[in-house]
Amino acid sequence: MADEFSLWDIVSNLALALRWTVVLAIVAFVLGGITGLIVLFARISARPWLRNLAKAWISVFQGTPLLMQLFIIFFGLPNLGIDVPAWLAAAVGLTCFTSAFLAEIWRGCVEAIPRGQWEASASLAMTWFEQMRHVVLPQAFRISIPPTVGFAVQVVKATSVTSIIGFTELTKTGVVLANATFLPFQVFAFVALGYFLLCYPLSAYARMLERKFNVAGTH
Repeated sequence: MADEFSLWDIVSNLALALRWTVVLAIVAFVLGGITGLIVLFARISARPWLRNLAKAWISVFQGTPLLMQLFIIFFGLPNLGIDVPAWLAAAVGLTCFTSAFLAEIWRGCVEAIPRGQWEASASLAMTWFEQMRHVVLPQAFRISIPPTVGFAVQVVKATSVTSIIGFTELTKTGVVLANATFLPFQVFAFVALGYFLLCYPLSAYARMLERKFNVAGTH
């Protein structure tokens, strides 16, 4: 059976699957970022019920394994009569997972802004939203860039978990090819190379940004 597959066949199939890994990571990061921003505003809200709701969201999705979350969405919802295809379950699960971590990353960045900035903007009779928009968020955004880019690496790697529910991304394709070719070492070596080619540039970029902003912050 292995003779029926050339090295090019393995690489080309994995390259095609790599596209879906990239698409899923982008969708999860963009939608997770939007949801995370909403959770962030709720988390730092002056209203206790909003803060508690955001804390609960973060606790659930940070405190439980991503695999369990995917199982509940993909296998649990059909028991309630809601049919969820693998791609949708993967997108929703990763979006919720990403939003919880990004909300906490960004909350730390907002809280890193000196209290004097809040007091100075309040003395100008700015509303809470005006303070956030014009004073706090622009400074927090600058601080948040390195850890946010760094977390993107975790999102890319987390896409591999979706292979368990049948989403055909890089890892799932690797499993299929390994079973078909009986060449698991070679196949998964290429799978690992694919993740490395995606994650290493992001990791290097995050480190570069961290050094850049640390140096800029000392001047």
